Amino acid sequence: MALTNWAGNVDFRHERLHRPSSVEELRAIVADSAQIRALGTGHSFNRIADTRHDLVRLDALPAAVEIDPDTRTVTVSGGARYGTVAEELHRQGWALHNLASLPHISVAGAVSTGTHGSGSPNLAAAVAGLDLVTADGELLALRRGDDDFPGAVVALGALGVVARVVLDIEPTYDVAQEVHLDLPWEAVATHLDTIIESADSVSLFTDWAGAAVNQVWRKTRLVPGTTYRRRDDLFGARPAPGPVHPLPGIDPVNCTEQLGVPGPWHERLPHFRLAFTPSNGDELQSEYLVPRRNAVAAIEAMRSLSHLVTPLLQVSELRTVSADDLWLSSAYGDDRIGVHLTWQPRQREVEAVLPAIEAALYPLGARPHWGKLFHAVDPAASWQRWTDFRQLVRRLDPSGKFGNDFLAGLSG
Repeated sequence: MALTNWAGNVDFRHERLHRPSSVEELRAIVADSAQIRALGTGHSFNRIADTRHDLVRLDALPAAVEIDPDTRTVTVSGGARYGTVAEELHRQGWALHNLASLPHISVAGAVSTGTHGSGSPNLAAAVAGLDLVTADGELLALRRGDDDFPGAVVALGALGVVARVVLDIEPTYDVAQEVHLDLPWEAVATHLDTIIESADSVSLFTDWAGAAVNQVWRKTRLVPGTTYRRRDDLFGARPAPGPVHPLPGIDPVNCTEQLGVPGPWHERLPHFRLAFTPSNGDELQSEYLVPRRNAVAAIEAMRSLSHLVTPLLQVSELRTVSADDLWLSSAYGDDRIGVHLTWQPRQREVEAVLPAIEAALYPLGARPHWGKLFHAVDPAASWQRWTDFRQLVRRLDPSGKFGNDFLAGLSG
């Protein structure tokens, strides 16, 4: 049976698939391979993880969650999923600052592609260290403060296979989540900063048609045991009378609890529960991260493209991401707003509208998400440290063992 990604739009073209059960076995596999790529949970929508040679999955590595309370860090396997790590952290009284909307994705895959979460900052900003299996099979330990570290966290799999990840942690906390309906676009244009700053995590769900944003999801951090008072009005948006799904007409049973009911951080920060498959059937995704200072202009540009975009959409989501210093991060150097698009599984039609979206958003400074569908990008124009990153790749992988067609296309 062919191996595909989560969405089913990519058939991997590998010759051999490896599933090592130890770091030592992983090192031997990498050392013996002429060319190899790592595959996480397959939640990317393009060929970033594809290869015509060896593919390695890390989900069989030991799943230990090693907490160091003195440094406030946790060390996990590169194949560990966020939801699994979060449950164990919470059991021991600890937490991550942020989680992905989908707790099903792997830690290494998410940080390597610059994925952001339901809050801020970027998931990769919590990385305090990496253990990389490099081209010769050696284990390279990089820690925050090392010269190469900012270039190695969001590295697109180009430097090696991430065997272990060290993440910052903090004491556990609660979150209350509430949803408001039908936020007028006029209010968004006038009060966007206030709306975004009204909670610790704010998501605006829209199909870009009509006079209002369909839903606003707001997640507020609380000290455990604290009660929460729901907000009656949000600039004209009304509180949802019951739980809702981001997609109209879909049963919200797979969504995390709403209505302002406080609960553990790992059960509220994701939009979807770990025990459920979050997708509404097949889907495709794109995302463009625009400097926050240009957020209103980006929103206006997307609304002007509604006639092209809306017929192909399942839903679109707007979220902010705070700045970091990781060279290939979507938020390198400045705060961003993500224009996320969950498409119907109509790839040819979706790809046909991407150039129009990019023509509208790239002049505003947008960067595409590395793991999602985009038409084209000039990395050197979008990421100031792209040349430095390429030099780092040549130094750590001079033979191109971790290269593939996707990376070659970026480098021209």
